[in-house]
Amino acid sequence: MAEEWQFDVPTTGSKFLPPDARYMEALSSQGYGFEAAIADLVDNSIDAGAKDVVIHFLRDGDALVSLLVIDDGRGMTDEELDVAMTVGGRHHYSPTALGMFGTGLKSASLSHAAAVTVTSRTRKTRPAGRRWVMERAVTGFQCDIVEPRYAQTLIDRYQDCPIIWQGTVIRWDGVKNFPQHGGGGQTDRYLHRTINKLGLHLGLQLHRFLLRDDFNITIAVEDIRSRDVYMNFGVVPLNPFGYPVTGHRDYPRTFVAEVPSIGRVELTAHIWPPKSSLDEYKSVGSVLERQGFYFYRNGRIVQAGGWNNVRQPEPYLSLARVDVDLPADAGDVLRLSVKKEGVEATPEFASAVERAQDASGRAFTEYIADAQLTYREARKRSGTQRKPVIPPGTGFAPAVKESIEEELPILPGEQPIAAQWRKLAGDVFFDIDRDTRTIALNRRYRAAILGGRGGTLNDAPLLKSLMYFLVHDIFETEFSGPRVKDNLQLWQSVLVSAARAELNQLDDESGESG
Repeated sequence: MAEEWQFDVPTTGSKFLPPDARYMEALSSQGYGFEAAIADLVDNSIDAGAKDVVIHFLRDGDALVSLLVIDDGRGMTDEELDVAMTVGGRHHYSPTALGMFGTGLKSASLSHAAAVTVTSRTRKTRPAGRRWVMERAVTGFQCDIVEPRYAQTLIDRYQDCPIIWQGTVIRWDGVKNFPQHGGGGQTDRYLHRTINKLGLHLGLQLHRFLLRDDFNITIAVEDIRSRDVYMNFGVVPLNPFGYPVTGHRDYPRTFVAEVPSIGRVELTAHIWPPKSSLDEYKSVGSVLERQGFYFYRNGRIVQAGGWNNVRQPEPYLSLARVDVDLPADAGDVLRLSVKKEGVEATPEFASAVERAQDASGRAFTEYIADAQLTYREARKRSGTQRKPVIPPGTGFAPAVKESIEEELPILPGEQPIAAQWRKLAGDVFFDIDRDTRTIALNRRYRAAILGGRGGTLNDAPLLKSLMYFLVHDIFETEFSGPRVKDNLQLWQSVLVSAARAELNQLDDESGESG
Protein backbone atom coordinates (compact mmCIF):
# COMPACT_ATOMS: atom_id res chain seq x y z
CA MET A 1 0.00 0.00 0.00
CA ALA A 2 1.43 3.39 -1.06
CA GLU A 3 2.17 5.84 1.74
CA GLU A 4 -0.06 8.89 1.97
CA TRP A 5 1.72 11.92 0.51
CA GLN A 6 2.80 14.38 3.21
CA PHE A 7 2.37 18.01 2.14
CA ASP A 8 3.80 19.54 5.33
CA VAL A 9 7.54 18.84 5.46
CA PRO A 10 8.72 18.38 9.09
CA THR A 11 11.75 20.44 10.21
CA THR A 12 13.98 20.45 13.29
CA GLY A 13 14.93 24.14 13.43
CA SER A 14 16.68 26.71 11.26
CA LYS A 15 20.08 28.32 10.70
CA PHE A 16 21.28 31.67 9.34
CA LEU A 17 22.83 31.37 5.85
CA PRO A 18 23.96 34.84 4.65
CA PRO A 19 24.51 35.27 0.90
CA ASP A 20 28.01 34.81 -0.49
CA ALA A 21 29.60 38.11 -1.50
CA ARG A 22 29.60 36.88 -5.10
CA TYR A 23 25.84 37.43 -4.99
CA MET A 24 26.71 40.98 -6.05
CA GLU A 25 27.92 39.57 -9.37
CA ALA A 26 24.61 37.83 -9.88
CA LEU A 27 22.78 41.01 -8.90
CA SER A 28 24.64 42.96 -11.59
CA SER A 29 24.00 40.34 -14.29
CA GLN A 30 20.23 40.58 -14.61
CA GLY A 31 20.28 41.87 -18.17
CA TYR A 32 19.48 45.50 -17.44
CA GLY A 33 19.55 47.52 -20.64
CA PHE A 34 21.24 50.92 -20.40
CA GLU A 35 18.00 52.87 -20.79
CA ALA A 36 16.15 50.67 -18.28
CA ALA A 37 18.96 51.13 -15.74
CA ILE A 38 18.80 54.93 -15.99
CA ALA A 39 15.00 54.82 -15.77
CA ASP A 40 15.31 52.88 -12.50
CA LEU A 41 17.46 55.66 -11.04
CA VAL A 42 14.95 58.29 -12.17
CA ASP A 43 12.22 56.28 -10.41
CA ASN A 44 14.12 56.78 -7.16
CA SER A 45 14.27 60.52 -7.84
CA ILE A 46 10.51 60.64 -8.37
CA ASP A 47 9.94 58.70 -5.16
CA ALA A 48 12.10 61.31 -3.38
CA GLY A 49 9.76 64.07 -4.59
CA ALA A 50 12.13 65.50 -7.20
CA LYS A 51 10.85 68.17 -9.57
CA ASP A 52 13.97 68.27 -11.74
CA VAL A 53 16.27 65.41 -12.73
CA VAL A 54 19.46 65.94 -14.75
CA ILE A 55 21.25 63.08 -16.55
CA HIS A 56 24.78 64.35 -17.05
CA PHE A 57 27.44 62.83 -19.32
CA LEU A 58 30.94 64.11 -18.46
CA ARG A 59 33.70 64.02 -21.06
CA ASP A 60 37.36 64.97 -21.13
CA GLY A 61 38.01 65.86 -24.76
CA ASP A 62 37.21 62.72 -26.75
CA ALA A 63 36.95 60.48 -23.68
CA LEU A 64 33.74 59.94 -21.72
CA VAL A 65 34.66 59.71 -18.04
CA SER A 66 31.47 59.53 -15.92
CA LEU A 67 27.70 59.58 -15.98
CA LEU A 68 25.67 61.25 -13.23
CA VAL A 69 22.00 61.42 -12.29
CA ILE A 70 21.20 64.45 -10.13
CA ASP A 71 17.88 65.38 -8.55
CA ASP A 72 16.40 67.98 -6.23
CA GLY A 73 14.46 65.46 -4.14
CA ARG A 74 14.33 65.18 -0.37
CA GLY A 75 17.83 63.74 -0.08
CA MET A 76 19.08 61.14 2.42
CA THR A 77 20.76 61.16 5.82
CA ASP A 78 23.73 58.93 6.67
CA GLU A 79 21.39 56.26 8.03
CA GLU A 80 19.09 56.44 5.01
CA LEU A 81 22.09 56.16 2.67
CA ASP A 82 23.10 52.94 4.43
CA VAL A 83 19.62 51.53 3.82
CA ALA A 84 19.60 52.69 0.19
CA MET A 85 22.97 51.08 -0.51
CA THR A 86 22.08 47.81 1.20
CA VAL A 87 20.92 45.08 -1.18
CA GLY A 88 17.20 44.69 -0.56
CA GLY A 89 17.45 47.46 2.01
CA ARG A 90 14.27 49.39 1.30
CA HIS A 91 11.54 47.33 2.96
CA HIS A 92 8.86 49.97 3.52
CA TYR A 93 7.71 51.53 0.27
CA SER A 94 4.62 53.70 0.21
CA PRO A 95 1.66 52.36 -1.81
CA THR A 96 2.35 55.00 -4.50
CA ALA A 97 6.13 54.45 -4.76
CA LEU A 98 7.76 53.37 -8.01
CA GLY A 99 10.43 51.31 -6.20
CA MET A 100 9.48 47.95 -4.73
CA PHE A 101 12.33 45.41 -4.55
CA GLY A 102 15.19 47.31 -2.90
CA THR A 103 17.71 46.26 -5.56
CA GLY A 104 17.25 48.78 -8.39
CA LEU A 105 19.92 51.34 -7.48
CA LYS A 106 22.61 48.72 -6.91
CA SER A 107 21.67 46.27 -9.64
CA ALA A 108 21.02 48.89 -12.32
CA SER A 109 24.23 50.78 -11.53
CA LEU A 110 26.65 47.87 -11.19
CA SER A 111 25.24 46.27 -14.35
CA HIS A 112 26.77 49.16 -16.28
CA ALA A 113 29.55 50.65 -14.13
CA ALA A 114 32.58 49.45 -12.21
CA ALA A 115 31.67 51.78 -9.34
CA VAL A 116 28.65 53.75 -8.16
CA THR A 117 28.88 56.70 -5.77
CA VAL A 118 25.84 58.23 -4.08
CA THR A 119 26.06 61.56 -2.25
CA SER A 120 23.04 63.25 -0.73
CA ARG A 121 21.92 66.13 1.45
CA THR A 122 18.66 66.82 3.25
CA ARG A 123 17.46 70.22 4.43
CA LYS A 124 18.68 69.42 7.97
CA THR A 125 21.85 67.39 7.38
CA ARG A 126 25.23 67.86 5.74
CA PRO A 127 26.14 65.95 2.59
CA ALA A 128 27.06 62.30 3.07
CA GLY A 129 28.08 59.63 0.64
CA ARG A 130 28.57 55.90 0.01
CA ARG A 131 30.39 54.12 -2.80
CA TRP A 132 30.16 50.58 -4.12
CA VAL A 133 33.22 49.42 -6.09
CA MET A 134 32.50 46.10 -7.76
CA GLU A 135 35.93 44.65 -6.94
CA ARG A 136 35.39 45.28 -3.22
CA ALA A 137 31.71 44.39 -3.21
CA VAL A 138 32.32 40.84 -4.41
CA THR A 139 34.92 40.15 -1.71
CA GLY A 140 32.70 40.88 1.27
CA PHE A 141 29.95 43.48 0.68
CA GLN A 142 32.41 46.27 1.54
CA CYS A 143 30.69 49.62 0.88
CA ASP A 144 33.00 52.65 1.15
CA ILE A 145 32.14 55.80 3.11
CA VAL A 146 32.70 58.89 0.97
CA GLU A 147 34.93 61.55 2.52
CA PRO A 148 32.56 64.33 3.74
CA ARG A 149 34.43 67.16 2.00
CA TYR A 150 34.16 65.38 -1.35
CA ALA A 151 30.47 64.72 -0.76
CA GLN A 152 30.04 68.46 -0.15
CA THR A 153 32.03 69.28 -3.33
CA LEU A 154 29.91 66.99 -5.50
CA ILE A 155 26.67 68.41 -4.13
CA ASP A 156 28.00 71.98 -4.55
CA ARG A 157 28.88 71.25 -8.18
CA TYR A 158 25.19 70.99 -8.96
CA GLN A 159 23.97 73.78 -6.70
CA ASP A 160 21.04 75.53 -8.40
CA CYS A 161 21.12 73.02 -11.25
CA PRO A 162 19.01 71.30 -10.11
CA ILE A 163 19.84 71.05 -6.37
CA ILE A 164 18.46 73.99 -4.37
CA TRP A 165 18.17 73.04 -0.68
CA GLN A 166 18.47 69.29 -0.87
CA GLY A 167 19.10 66.55 -3.38
CA THR A 168 21.04 63.49 -4.47
CA VAL A 169 23.88 62.81 -6.93
CA ILE A 170 24.47 59.32 -8.31
CA ARG A 171 27.78 58.93 -10.13
CA TRP A 172 28.80 56.04 -12.38
CA ASP A 173 32.50 55.47 -13.12
CA GLY A 174 33.99 52.87 -15.43
CA VAL A 175 30.83 52.74 -17.55
CA LYS A 176 31.09 49.56 -19.59
CA ASN A 177 29.56 50.69 -22.86
CA PHE A 178 31.36 54.04 -23.12
CA PRO A 179 33.64 54.10 -26.20
CA GLN A 180 37.14 52.95 -25.32
CA HIS A 181 38.71 55.10 -28.05
CA GLY A 182 36.96 58.37 -28.79
CA GLY A 183 38.93 59.41 -31.88
CA GLY A 184 37.38 59.97 -35.29
CA GLY A 185 34.18 61.36 -33.85
CA GLN A 186 33.32 58.05 -32.16
CA THR A 187 32.36 59.72 -28.89
CA ASP A 188 30.08 62.23 -30.60
CA ARG A 189 28.35 59.46 -32.54
CA TYR A 190 27.93 57.42 -29.37
CA LEU A 191 26.41 60.37 -27.51
CA HIS A 192 23.98 61.26 -30.28
CA ARG A 193 22.84 57.65 -30.63
CA THR A 194 22.66 56.90 -26.89
CA ILE A 195 21.01 60.14 -25.84
CA ASN A 196 18.38 59.79 -28.55
CA LYS A 197 17.49 56.25 -27.42
CA LEU A 198 17.54 57.27 -23.76
CA GLY A 199 15.29 60.27 -24.39
CA LEU A 200 12.76 58.12 -26.26
CA HIS A 201 12.79 55.43 -23.56
CA LEU A 202 12.30 57.86 -20.68
CA GLY A 203 9.77 59.85 -22.69
CA LEU A 204 7.65 56.71 -23.09
CA GLN A 205 8.07 55.01 -19.69
CA LEU A 206 7.55 58.21 -17.69
CA HIS A 207 5.26 60.15 -20.01
CA ARG A 208 2.54 60.64 -17.38
CA PHE A 209 5.04 62.37 -15.08
CA LEU A 210 6.58 64.42 -17.91
CA LEU A 211 3.14 65.68 -18.92
CA ARG A 212 2.86 67.38 -15.52
CA ASP A 213 3.88 71.03 -15.23
CA ASP A 214 6.08 70.38 -12.18
CA PHE A 215 8.40 67.60 -13.40
CA ASN A 216 11.27 67.70 -15.89
CA ILE A 217 14.13 65.47 -17.04
CA THR A 218 17.13 67.07 -18.73
CA ILE A 219 19.95 65.26 -20.55
CA ALA A 220 23.21 67.18 -20.92
CA VAL A 221 26.87 66.73 -21.83
CA GLU A 222 29.70 68.72 -20.25
CA ASP A 223 33.40 68.94 -21.02
CA ILE A 224 35.09 68.86 -17.61
CA ARG A 225 38.08 70.94 -18.75
CA SER A 226 36.30 73.83 -20.45
CA ARG A 227 33.06 73.43 -18.37
CA ASP A 228 31.18 73.94 -21.63
CA VAL A 229 27.73 72.33 -21.55
CA TYR A 230 26.16 71.25 -24.83
CA MET A 231 23.54 68.81 -26.12
CA ASN A 232 21.37 70.12 -23.30
CA PHE A 233 17.72 69.29 -23.87
CA GLY A 234 14.59 68.27 -22.02
CA VAL A 235 13.03 64.83 -22.42
CA VAL A 236 9.74 65.07 -24.30
CA PRO A 237 6.78 62.93 -23.17
CA LEU A 238 5.78 60.19 -25.63
CA ASN A 239 2.18 59.25 -24.87
CA PRO A 240 1.48 55.88 -26.56
CA PHE A 241 -2.19 56.89 -26.66
CA GLY A 242 -1.49 60.42 -27.88
CA TYR A 243 -3.25 60.32 -31.25
CA PRO A 244 -5.03 63.54 -32.35
CA VAL A 245 -8.00 61.67 -33.90
CA THR A 246 -9.09 58.15 -33.05
CA GLY A 247 -8.79 55.43 -35.68
CA HIS A 248 -12.32 54.20 -34.92
CA ARG A 249 -15.23 56.34 -33.79
CA ASP A 250 -16.30 53.85 -31.06
CA TYR A 251 -12.97 54.06 -29.23
CA PRO A 252 -11.46 54.57 -26.70
CA ARG A 253 -13.76 52.28 -24.73
CA THR A 254 -13.28 50.73 -21.27
CA PHE A 255 -13.80 47.01 -20.74
CA VAL A 256 -13.81 45.28 -17.36
CA ALA A 257 -12.10 41.95 -16.77
CA GLU A 258 -13.36 40.16 -13.67
CA VAL A 259 -10.29 38.32 -12.34
CA PRO A 260 -11.36 35.99 -9.51
CA SER A 261 -8.17 36.38 -7.44
CA ILE A 262 -7.86 40.20 -7.59
CA GLY A 263 -11.24 41.56 -8.69
CA ARG A 264 -11.99 44.08 -11.44
CA VAL A 265 -9.27 45.13 -13.88
CA GLU A 266 -10.18 47.94 -16.27
CA LEU A 267 -8.91 47.71 -19.86
CA THR A 268 -9.15 50.98 -21.79
CA ALA A 269 -8.98 49.97 -25.45
CA HIS A 270 -7.68 52.34 -28.15
CA ILE A 271 -7.39 52.10 -31.94
CA TRP A 272 -4.74 54.30 -33.53
CA PRO A 273 -5.46 55.96 -36.89
CA PRO A 274 -3.83 54.01 -39.74
CA LYS A 275 -0.51 55.12 -41.25
CA SER A 276 0.34 57.48 -38.39
CA SER A 277 3.84 58.95 -38.55
CA LEU A 278 3.72 60.45 -35.05
CA ASP A 279 6.66 59.68 -32.75
CA GLU A 280 4.18 58.39 -30.16
CA TYR A 281 3.29 55.60 -32.58
CA LYS A 282 6.48 54.85 -34.50
CA SER A 283 9.53 56.11 -32.62
CA VAL A 284 10.00 53.56 -29.87
CA GLY A 285 10.59 50.11 -31.34
CA SER A 286 8.61 48.08 -33.81
CA VAL A 287 4.89 48.85 -34.13
CA LEU A 288 4.30 45.08 -34.20
CA GLU A 289 5.89 44.79 -30.75
CA ARG A 290 4.07 47.86 -29.45
CA GLN A 291 0.55 46.53 -29.98
CA GLY A 292 -1.30 45.11 -26.99
CA PHE A 293 -1.23 45.91 -23.29
CA TYR A 294 0.42 48.96 -21.73
CA PHE A 295 0.61 48.19 -18.04
CA TYR A 296 1.10 51.12 -15.66
CA ARG A 297 2.14 50.90 -12.03
CA ASN A 298 1.60 54.13 -10.09
CA GLY A 299 1.68 56.15 -13.32
CA ARG A 300 4.85 54.57 -14.75
CA ILE A 301 4.82 52.19 -17.73
CA VAL A 302 6.13 48.77 -16.72
CA GLN A 303 5.22 47.02 -19.97
CA ALA A 304 4.88 48.73 -23.35
CA GLY A 305 3.10 46.32 -25.65
CA GLY A 306 2.49 42.58 -25.79
CA TRP A 307 -0.58 40.40 -25.37
CA ASN A 308 0.53 38.31 -22.35
CA ASN A 309 -0.73 35.04 -23.86
CA VAL A 310 -4.19 36.48 -24.54
CA ARG A 311 -3.31 36.22 -28.24
CA GLN A 312 -0.30 36.39 -30.55
CA PRO A 313 0.96 39.63 -32.16
CA GLU A 314 -0.09 40.10 -35.78
CA PRO A 315 0.21 42.91 -38.34
CA TYR A 316 -3.57 43.37 -38.43
CA LEU A 317 -3.49 44.39 -34.75
CA SER A 318 -0.79 47.02 -35.12
CA LEU A 319 -3.31 49.77 -34.31
CA ALA A 320 -4.53 48.13 -31.08
CA ARG A 321 -3.23 49.40 -27.75
CA VAL A 322 -4.82 48.81 -24.34
CA ASP A 323 -4.21 51.00 -21.28
CA VAL A 324 -4.18 49.01 -18.00
CA ASP A 325 -3.44 50.35 -14.51
CA LEU A 326 -2.16 47.50 -12.34
CA PRO A 327 -4.22 46.96 -9.18
CA ALA A 328 -2.52 47.87 -5.91
CA ASP A 329 -2.50 44.20 -4.96
CA ALA A 330 -2.12 42.14 -8.12
CA GLY A 331 -0.97 39.06 -6.20
CA ASP A 332 0.59 36.38 -8.40
CA VAL A 333 -1.82 37.05 -11.27
CA LEU A 334 0.19 40.00 -12.66
CA ARG A 335 3.82 39.81 -11.53
CA LEU A 336 6.19 42.66 -12.32
CA SER A 337 9.78 41.97 -13.39
CA VAL A 338 12.61 43.47 -11.30
CA LYS A 339 13.69 45.62 -14.26
CA LYS A 340 10.10 46.95 -14.67
CA GLU A 341 10.14 45.96 -18.33
CA GLY A 342 7.43 43.35 -18.37
CA VAL A 343 4.49 41.79 -16.56
CA GLU A 344 4.04 38.04 -16.25
CA ALA A 345 0.35 37.19 -16.37
CA THR A 346 -1.21 33.88 -15.34
CA PRO A 347 -3.84 32.05 -17.44
CA GLU A 348 -6.43 33.41 -14.99
CA PHE A 349 -5.83 36.92 -16.38
CA ALA A 350 -5.96 35.77 -20.02
CA SER A 351 -9.28 33.99 -19.41
CA ALA A 352 -10.74 37.05 -17.70
CA VAL A 353 -9.71 39.29 -20.63
CA GLU A 354 -11.40 36.96 -23.11
CA ARG A 355 -14.63 37.34 -21.10
CA ALA A 356 -14.27 41.12 -20.52
CA GLN A 357 -17.15 43.43 -21.41
CA ASP A 358 -17.87 47.14 -21.37
CA ALA A 359 -20.80 48.82 -19.60
CA SER A 360 -23.12 48.17 -22.55
CA GLY A 361 -22.25 44.47 -22.79
CA ARG A 362 -19.88 44.75 -25.75
CA ALA A 363 -17.22 42.04 -25.59
CA PHE A 364 -13.47 42.65 -25.65
CA THR A 365 -13.29 40.23 -28.58
CA GLU A 366 -15.35 42.74 -30.60
CA TYR A 367 -12.64 45.33 -29.95
CA ILE A 368 -10.06 42.96 -31.41
CA ALA A 369 -12.24 42.49 -34.50
CA ASP A 370 -12.73 46.27 -34.86
CA ALA A 371 -8.96 46.91 -34.65
CA GLN A 372 -8.28 44.25 -37.29
CA LEU A 373 -10.98 45.63 -39.60
CA THR A 374 -9.67 49.21 -39.28
CA TYR A 375 -6.21 48.03 -40.35
CA ARG A 376 -7.54 45.90 -43.24
CA GLU A 377 -9.73 48.68 -44.58
CA ALA A 378 -6.77 51.05 -44.63
CA ARG A 379 -4.72 48.44 -46.52
CA LYS A 380 -7.51 48.05 -49.06
CA ARG A 381 -7.59 51.78 -49.72
CA SER A 382 -3.82 51.74 -50.26
CA GLY A 383 -4.05 48.70 -52.50
CA THR A 384 -6.31 50.41 -55.03
CA GLN A 385 -3.71 53.14 -55.61
CA ARG A 386 -0.34 51.45 -55.27
CA LYS A 387 1.25 48.67 -57.26
CA PRO A 388 2.01 45.42 -55.39
CA VAL A 389 5.72 44.84 -54.68
CA ILE A 390 8.13 42.06 -53.77
CA PRO A 391 8.75 42.51 -50.03
CA PRO A 392 12.15 43.32 -48.47
CA GLY A 393 13.82 40.50 -46.56
CA THR A 394 17.19 39.71 -44.96
CA GLY A 395 19.39 42.73 -44.31
CA PHE A 396 16.55 45.21 -43.86
CA ALA A 397 15.71 46.45 -40.36
CA PRO A 398 12.41 45.04 -39.02
CA ALA A 399 10.92 48.53 -38.71
CA VAL A 400 11.69 49.19 -42.40
CA LYS A 401 10.07 45.92 -43.48
CA GLU A 402 7.00 46.64 -41.36
CA SER A 403 6.62 50.15 -42.76
CA ILE A 404 6.88 48.97 -46.39
CA GLU A 405 4.38 46.19 -45.76
CA GLU A 406 2.02 48.68 -44.14
CA GLU A 407 2.22 51.14 -47.03
CA LEU A 408 2.32 48.79 -50.03
CA PRO A 409 0.40 45.67 -51.05
CA ILE A 410 2.75 42.66 -51.16
CA LEU A 411 3.01 40.20 -54.06
CA PRO A 412 2.10 36.80 -52.58
CA GLY A 413 4.44 33.82 -52.78
CA GLU A 414 7.51 35.81 -53.83
CA GLN A 415 11.02 35.35 -52.42
CA PRO A 416 11.86 38.58 -50.55
CA ILE A 417 14.62 40.92 -51.74
CA ALA A 418 17.74 40.77 -49.55
CA ALA A 419 20.37 43.47 -48.99
CA GLN A 420 23.95 42.37 -48.40
CA TRP A 421 27.43 43.88 -48.26
CA ARG A 422 29.78 42.08 -50.69
CA LYS A 423 33.23 42.46 -52.17
CA LEU A 424 32.72 44.32 -55.47
CA ALA A 425 34.93 46.21 -57.90
CA GLY A 426 35.90 49.71 -56.78
CA ASP A 427 34.05 51.40 -59.66
CA VAL A 428 30.60 50.14 -58.65
CA PHE A 429 28.48 50.93 -55.61
CA PHE A 430 25.97 48.11 -55.96
CA ASP A 431 25.10 45.04 -58.01
CA ILE A 432 21.79 43.36 -58.81
CA ASP A 433 21.86 39.59 -58.26
CA ARG A 434 18.66 38.23 -59.80
CA ASP A 435 19.51 34.60 -59.04
CA THR A 436 19.58 35.14 -55.27
CA ARG A 437 17.28 38.18 -55.43
CA THR A 438 19.84 40.33 -53.62
CA ILE A 439 20.89 43.97 -53.71
CA ALA A 440 24.67 43.65 -53.23
CA LEU A 441 26.35 46.73 -51.75
CA ASN A 442 30.07 47.38 -52.11
CA ARG A 443 31.79 46.42 -48.86
CA ARG A 444 34.60 48.87 -49.63
CA TYR A 445 32.30 51.80 -48.79
CA ARG A 446 30.61 50.27 -45.73
CA ALA A 447 32.74 52.03 -43.10
CA ALA A 448 32.19 55.41 -44.75
CA ILE A 449 28.43 54.89 -44.97
CA LEU A 450 28.31 53.84 -41.31
CA GLY A 451 30.54 56.71 -40.18
CA GLY A 452 33.19 54.36 -38.83
CA ARG A 453 30.78 52.34 -36.69
CA GLY A 454 30.82 48.55 -36.71
CA GLY A 455 28.34 46.93 -39.08
CA THR A 456 25.46 44.56 -38.35
CA LEU A 457 23.13 42.47 -40.48
CA ASN A 458 20.46 45.20 -40.56
CA ASP A 459 22.77 48.24 -40.63
CA ALA A 460 22.45 51.32 -42.87
CA PRO A 461 18.61 51.22 -42.85
CA LEU A 462 18.23 54.57 -44.64
CA LEU A 463 20.57 53.62 -47.51
CA LYS A 464 19.04 50.16 -47.91
CA SER A 465 15.52 51.60 -47.95
CA LEU A 466 16.44 54.05 -50.71
CA MET A 467 18.17 51.29 -52.69
CA TYR A 468 15.09 49.10 -52.35
CA PHE A 469 12.85 51.79 -53.85
CA LEU A 470 15.35 52.43 -56.65
CA VAL A 471 15.62 48.84 -57.84
CA HIS A 472 12.85 46.65 -56.38
CA ASP A 473 10.85 46.52 -59.61
CA ILE A 474 13.93 45.26 -61.53
CA PHE A 475 13.55 41.92 -59.75
CA GLU A 476 10.06 41.49 -61.21
CA THR A 477 11.46 40.89 -64.71
CA GLU A 478 14.18 38.58 -66.08
CA PHE A 479 15.77 41.21 -68.33
CA SER A 480 16.46 44.94 -68.18
CA GLY A 481 15.61 47.17 -71.12
CA PRO A 482 17.79 50.04 -72.43
CA ARG A 483 16.13 52.61 -70.19
CA VAL A 484 16.64 50.53 -67.03
CA LYS A 485 20.27 49.88 -67.96
CA ASP A 486 20.84 53.59 -68.50
CA ASN A 487 19.29 54.35 -65.09
CA LEU A 488 21.50 51.74 -63.44
CA GLN A 489 24.60 53.31 -65.00
CA LEU A 490 23.48 56.77 -63.87
CA TRP A 491 22.85 55.62 -60.29
CA GLN A 492 26.17 53.78 -60.17
CA SER A 493 28.12 56.84 -61.25
CA VAL A 494 26.50 59.22 -58.77
CA LEU A 495 26.52 56.79 -55.83
CA VAL A 496 30.20 55.84 -56.33
CA SER A 497 31.13 59.54 -56.35
CA ALA A 498 29.10 60.12 -53.17
CA ALA A 499 30.62 57.07 -51.45
CA ARG A 500 34.15 58.16 -52.32
CA ALA A 501 33.41 61.63 -50.92
CA GLU A 502 32.17 60.00 -47.69
CA LEU A 503 35.33 57.87 -47.55
CA ASN A 504 37.56 60.92 -48.03
CA GLN A 505 35.69 62.83 -45.33
CA LEU A 506 36.11 59.91 -42.91
CA ASP A 507 39.85 59.80 -43.66
CA ASP A 508 40.13 63.56 -43.06
CA GLU A 509 38.35 63.25 -39.68
CA SER A 510 40.61 60.38 -38.65
CA GLY A 511 43.68 62.43 -39.61
CA GLU A 512 42.50 65.41 -37.59
CA SER A 513 41.81 63.28 -34.50
CA GLY A 514 45.25 61.67 -34.81
